[in-house]
Amino acid sequence: MAEGGLDADTPVFAIAVAAELAGMHPQTLRQYDRIGLVVPGRTSGGSRRYSTRNIEQLREVAELSSQGVSLPAIARLLDLEDENRALRSRITQLEGALRAERENRPGVRVFAAGSTGVVPMPSGRRIRRSTEVMLWSPRRES
Repeated sequence: MAEGGLDADTPVFAIAVAAELAGMHPQTLRQYDRIGLVVPGRTSGGSRRYSTRNIEQLREVAELSSQGVSLPAIARLLDLEDENRALRSRITQLEGALRAERENRPGVRVFAAGSTGVVPMPSGRRIRRSTEVMLWSPRRES
């Protein structure tokens, strides 16, 4: 998040400003909002407020439209971009959780399978090969 609590998704631009930044007529932005192509945030009074991400999307819509891509196809592309962004964010979150888990666990853990199932093995304990088999030993990352 940027300084002051603003990020790419914070709706701040009125429709006239957004239209000028995107190089479009305000009526075009209203139409895109009506059909669900680029949907801005709303104030408590109902006025549209566009974020910098909305402006980027409007520019992308203009570019794709000028290349002959249909509005339904553009809508699908924007949806896929949003999904991709959400998945990348989730990956980053999970990588952070995994890193924290690795940092907080005591020592290297080794697991073995025995008659009672899969069990963690204490560090330094030898296993009897006739009754237990080592399954997994994670490598320490550098």
